[in-house]
Amino acid sequence: MVKGPPPNAGSDFLHLDIGQAPRGGRAAWLAERLRRAIADRIVPVGSRLPATRVLAADLGVSRGVVVEAYQRLMEEGQVAGRGRGGTVVVAAPIPPPVSNVERECLAPATEPANSTSAMTGTPRPAVPFSSAPGPDIFDTLRAAPARIDLTPGVPDLAAFPRAAWLRAERTVLGRLAASDLGYGDPCGTPTLRRAVAGWLARNRGIRVDPAEVIVTTGVSQALGLLAQVLRDEGVSRIGVEDPGSLGVRQLLDSQRLTTVPIPVDAAGLQVNELVASGVPAVTLTPAHQFPTGVVLDGERRRRFADWARAGGLVIENDYDAEHRYDRPPVPALRASLPDRVCYAGSVSKLLAPALRIGWLLVPHRYRDAVVAAKRDADLGNAVLPQLVLAELITSGALERHLRLLRRRHVRRRNAMIAALARHLPEATVHGAAAGLHLTVTLADDVIDTELATAALARGVKVQPLSWHCRRPYPPGLVLGYAASSVSTIEEGIALVAAGLRAARRGAVRLPSGP
Repeated sequence: MVKGPPPNAGSDFLHLDIGQAPRGGRAAWLAERLRRAIADRIVPVGSRLPATRVLAADLGVSRGVVVEAYQRLMEEGQVAGRGRGGTVVVAAPIPPPVSNVERECLAPATEPANSTSAMTGTPRPAVPFSSAPGPDIFDTLRAAPARIDLTPGVPDLAAFPRAAWLRAERTVLGRLAASDLGYGDPCGTPTLRRAVAGWLARNRGIRVDPAEVIVTTGVSQALGLLAQVLRDEGVSRIGVEDPGSLGVRQLLDSQRLTTVPIPVDAAGLQVNELVASGVPAVTLTPAHQFPTGVVLDGERRRRFADWARAGGLVIENDYDAEHRYDRPPVPALRASLPDRVCYAGSVSKLLAPALRIGWLLVPHRYRDAVVAAKRDADLGNAVLPQLVLAELITSGALERHLRLLRRRHVRRRNAMIAALARHLPEATVHGAAAGLHLTVTLADDVIDTELATAALARGVKVQPLSWHCRRPYPPGLVLGYAASSVSTIEEGIALVAAGLRAARRGAVRLPSGP
């Protein structure tokens, strides 16, 4: 004869009351209560669930009921067994909507049956992939909780050269004059501009007078300044690569420029389509196209130069050209077309985005207007970080750091390619020879936003390729590898593959908002 639970059977953990469970469905009930507690952040990522024997004793049920509930969460990628470390929460998906009946059965009597956690008083975050990406999509994605982040654009932040930075900072402070702490040139400190000019000459083949260098708070500000100046000169339309960076497109849209998609193929941006569009200017990532990873080939470069010399303006976004592995260096377009190319770069992919230091070179006719826009924007970047970066460059520490990053990135890139071959053999990999990310394309039966949703439900953040496309293009993902360990990459790709299987079954349909 099977005995029921004792009359007071219950657990202090989540105030679980086994009396609420339906007969024959205790494991499913318990798994659902745990699932919702994890989704509501009541049981946060990193916390440990009670031992199965302890929770079973509290609830007055067999240990098998608790083991089965935990196993269900393990299969969904929400918890993981850590041996003596117990069962740990490793991912916090956003829960699917529930019926009123489910709410009444599952919600404690004191908790309002809505999508806001009664304990935290905060709404559940919106699923970032469920609709067309808005202007705050990258903020939303960064804030979305996940154990593994495979989104592109971030270097190995754990490798930031803290010791070298501290040494450079001490050196700078030791020789800093009091006057150096006042307002400076809005174009940047002369010391950093000289260092950047040397860096560009050595690494990108650009010979430039340091006086031409304008220090910015990254490539985003450089593009924003240029957009403002061009708009003031009457430019209303600008070409963008397609596929191409969603972030760049959103930035230009915010500056009230109409962005015109220009197709990209295996040789780079299609110059014939650029000519046909009639746009007077175009943004370009010629050394490592985002997101496809293709390099603008020699023939295209020649045709592109002809277009520029005929009056077109190029905005060259050299966002990660230093990170190359299996191919020779590609010189910047600015090196051969200084009068027709605006060139933007930064240390965001070399050191850290948080430094907010970049540089901009513009043809002489735009210089005064760009400098005025920079002055109006912020009076110039903070001086001390500029001087420390200059010391890193001139001492050779930055080049040593780049060599270290290349070795690490190659190992991680190789690990991602191998993991894709094991877990997603149908995927076609693009852009492996350089950069910090891979792009994979998949069969047409995949909806990549649903795949990204399924991956996030398993604790892995990725970007759907369709975000970066305006015209029809195969579905896929953009996967960053630089900031993750080899083991994390392996686990992340395995979970993405599990998400693909779920997406194909139509098992993933998460809500579009709180």
